[in-house]
Amino acid sequence: MIVRILNEGQFRLSEEALASLNTFDDDVEQAVNADDQAALTAVLHALLSDVRSRGERVPDDELADSDLILPDEAATVADVRAWLSDSEEGLIPD
Repeated sequence: MIVRILNEGQFRLSEEALASLNTFDDDVEQAVNADDQAALTAVLHALLSDVRSRGERVPDDELADSDLILPDEAATVADVRAWLSDSEEGLIPD
């Protein structure tokens, strides 16, 4: 599974590592629903740190389609709210 972090790059994750990312989904939605930018930034930081630590960086010269795209840590509540409105499964699909 290839996960892209916007403005950063791609990471190859195992199915097990991807499944662990679902634990962040509820926290992202709660922060967005509460309109809490600080909480959203904190959970995005934790989520993206998890991707970086569990994943293997895909070299920039390797062309690979992304299976999942995540916002960067600078994403606003409005940005993520728009992402969530386009998805029935949250930020990270099951």
